[in-house]
Amino acid sequence: MNRVLRAALVQSGRLSAMQWLVDACIACGAFGFGMLQMTLSLDLFLPDEFTRLMLGIRSVAPSALAVTAVAATCAPLILRQKLPWPAFAVCVGCWTVFSAALGIQTLSLAGPLVALFTVAVSRSRGECLAAALMLLACVLGLPALVPDAHSPFDNLMLLMNAALVAAVAFAGYAFHVREEYLAEARARAAQAEQLQEAERLRAEEALRTSDAEASRRVEAERVRIAHEVHDITAHSLSAVSIQAALALRLVDAEPAAAKEAMELARTTSKEALSEMRAMIGVLRDGSAAGEMEPTAGTDRLGDVVDFLEAAGVRTVLDEARYQRERVPAYADIALFKVAREAATNIVRHAGAQRAWISVAVMGGCAHLEVADDGRGISGADLEAAEGHGIAGMRQRVEVLGGMFKVGERAGGGSAVRVRIPLGAGAKAEGRGA
Repeated sequence: MNRVLRAALVQSGRLSAMQWLVDACIACGAFGFGMLQMTLSLDLFLPDEFTRLMLGIRSVAPSALAVTAVAATCAPLILRQKLPWPAFAVCVGCWTVFSAALGIQTLSLAGPLVALFTVAVSRSRGECLAAALMLLACVLGLPALVPDAHSPFDNLMLLMNAALVAAVAFAGYAFHVREEYLAEARARAAQAEQLQEAERLRAEEALRTSDAEASRRVEAERVRIAHEVHDITAHSLSAVSIQAALALRLVDAEPAAAKEAMELARTTSKEALSEMRAMIGVLRDGSAAGEMEPTAGTDRLGDVVDFLEAAGVRTVLDEARYQRERVPAYADIALFKVAREAATNIVRHAGAQRAWISVAVMGGCAHLEVADDGRGISGADLEAAEGHGIAGMRQRVEVLGGMFKVGERAGGGSAVRVRIPLGAGAKAEGRGA
């Protein structure tokens, strides 16, 4: 930090020294021009002395007073950038006093004109006008201080000096306006660059957000597909295994019943393969999306009952309090898939003889209960049971803002209980479920 500060001070000092040098050079240039005008210009333009006398022109030798006069009108220019108004006032005052003493044609107006230009460039329009009027008043009022200043050349010099004052004031103000315009243009360019940078940063942030959202959607879709594949394979393969075992037991004693079981196993496996092919087609390019049948809902709970009955589990289905028209499709589908997964677990793990499935609409929620009289499940076994699809069921329900519970059933066995609010559609869509 100290090194940066020292570097800034050094740079500021260098710029200040350069300004002093420029102002000193300008003051010396004005002094040289004033001396040239005093000693050489008139002699070069009018070399004949008689003609100069006829016109009332005096040639002034570079005496000590004359040199002092020119120096006095130019020396304040060294301070013109630091103190523009004091430098202007001193230049004009010295020029007026020495011009009254030496004559109208003697002193050059170079010093006061440079000081006027500086005021016009660095100050406001009102100050530029005030400085121009001040110098113009001194130029036009000079004959009152010089009683014998009535020659034609004196009048010509007054007119020329007045024109120079107006021209320099206008040029200085024009330069001032140009610098203001350039500064404003630079400010607008800097602001536009800042806005462009801000837009770029916002675009990058939006892109990052979009990428994160896309990644989240991909992950949600991956989880959903995993649930679908698990539901299809677990339920269908369990059904095929049950029918195959039944056919194996009946193949000798009851060939017709064994054939019927094998036909049912074939039908079940065919349906599972069709669903898998449709899902794989969607994953590839979406071409099979239109070929997929609508996702099953609670209107197919009879298939779940048939699946349990085929496995030797007597099942009771209670739909008396379920009003399907009041339940959104997403909730109805979720209830069916949970019931199907719970039924698969009963067949594969519970060792149950009886099962009960009930769906109802109560208190603004859809309720599902799947219970059995099998081995049951305790809190200690719940973590191990997560591998039986319970995690998928829980996530499917909770993403809809619902409640999922699994545990022991009163009187023995286990029970899966689900409650889904009927107004959870917005939440489900928002999560990409």
